[in-house]
This record gives sequence, C-alpha cells and structure tokens, in this order.
Amino acid sequence: MTAKDLPGQRVILRGSKAFRKNLPREAMYKTATFLVNHHWGNAREVADGMGVLLLTWNQAFYRYGQFDFFKLERCIEKNMSYLESLRTRNILEFGEADESLVRRLFKGFSAALAIRSGSKKGTQSPVATAKALHLLAPSFLPLWDDKIARGYGCHYAKDPVGKYLDFLWMTKAIATGLSKNLQNGADGSSAIKVIDEYNFARFTRGWVDA
Repeated sequence: MTAKDLPGQRVILRGSKAFRKNLPREAMYKTATFLVNHHWGNAREVADGMGVLLLTWNQAFYRYGQFDFFKLERCIEKNMSYLESLRTRNILEFGEADESLVRRLFKGFSAALAIRSGSKKGTQSPVATAKALHLLAPSFLPLWDDKIARGYGCHYAKDPVGKYLDFLWMTKAIATGLSKNLQNGADGSSAIKVIDEYNFARFTRGWVDA
C-alpha cells in the first residue's frame, strides 16, 4: 500500500463504526487490557493477563501447543524499563530513533511466545507478537493479523520485524491525518485503536470497503 492509498479519516471512522456495530462488547480485549493495567509492574500477573487474550485470539496458532508463560514473564521483566518508556507514548511520537528498540522487543517477544513443545516447537507468530506488544504499549504499538498485513503490503513471511516497522510507519501516517481529538483519544480510544477497528472491519472481516 502506497502513501496515497492510505485511508483518510472519513474511511477510518466508517470502518470503526462498522466494527463497533458488529463487536460492541470486545470482552476479551477489555479483560486483557484491564488485567495488564491493573497488574502493571508485576511481570507474572501481566503475563497471565496477556495470556487471556493471546490464547483466545490466536487459538488457531496455539492449538499446536501453548507458549511458555515463564518465558513471557521473564521477557516482560527483562524489558520492563523499555516498556515503561513506551507505555504512555503516542504513535505520533514514533521516529527513526525508536526502530532499534522496536526490533529488540519484537524479536524478544517472538521468542518468548513461540510454541514451547510438540511438533511445532519453536514456531513463532508475528501476529501474537504484535498483539502482545500492543497490550504493553497500546497507544504506541499497533496490532495486525495475516489479512491486515497483506492489505498493507507488509506480509511477514520474510523479515517479520522489518515488515512490522513498515506497518508502524504507515499507521503513524494514517494517525497524522486524523483530527486532534482522535489523535489524543478524546472518545476514550487511542488513534491506534480506532485505526485497528477500521483494519479489522475492512481486511479481516470485510464489513467495509476502501
């Protein structure tokens, strides 16, 4: 997807409206977000809270085996100072200086969320990784899935972290075109959340077109 193809505010809001009409409760996302917020600073409890969402949203992947919760806990603990620095930041603040840290976090959490045993042992999920990072820095790091990544021309079969950075830059570009109210989360949802609602409605479910 080129810069001229990126959706504007009118299209984003149409997708967000369709998302909220079809999924008004978002129980699992709200539960996981609450648990991460409530237990922030306690790596073990944060890992458990994230697991509520990851094992539900990514059940097709994790049907081959779960990730190791202790590895996830250690990864959170090891990177807590970095996560603290990103947790309150807005996607509009993302810049080239942040790329190396995003690479570090993406690679670290990809390893921590890999399937722990069985025939698929060690297999990683760029989708689970992005969702985990989003829960940890919800206004700064976007989430994606297979269809969303393909829709943006960022499919992650090769170089997933590089593709995620491309996706992050495009998400920032979209957010830049939103009104100040939306950028600042005036309706209680961050710019990233509203953009994700559009992405899910358009690419994942096909509830709206371009």
